[in-house]
Amino acid sequence: MKDPVAVFSDYVAQKGLKMTPQRRLILDVFLRERGHMASEELYNKVKAVNKAVGQATVYRTLKLLSGSGLAKEFDFGDGVSRYEQTYGHSHHDHLICERCGKNVEVVDQGIEVIQERVAREHGFSLTGHVMHLYGVCADCSRSA
Repeated sequence: MKDPVAVFSDYVAQKGLKMTPQRRLILDVFLRERGHMASEELYNKVKAVNKAVGQATVYRTLKLLSGSGLAKEFDFGDGVSRYEQTYGHSHHDHLICERCGKNVEVVDQGIEVIQERVAREHGFSLTGHVMHLYGVCADCSRSA
């Protein structure tokens, strides 16, 4: 598997752009983080390292990270785009609490088999999918 920095550098070059120090810093900070991160959260982490990097630069770089295949953008129904690493990471689905926003990553091979079967039954060959299951987590259920 190719190094994520090389993947991003190649993608940026294909777009006719340069790997600037700001893009490299954003990439490095993004790759260190785990889970789902809003652009504002990434901006705050980058700003802690270099105050000169602007929020628009972080946002545009996140779009480039998505385009390169290193990140995927998600909206869990609250209107906030979040990003997570995808390159070199296994596929998973999400359980999302409608009250507190808790997000649980779920890997279930049985669900994957059913999704493939349903796609085949409808004449589809899956190239990818996103599954978000919404409900109320145990903590919120207890406090209700």
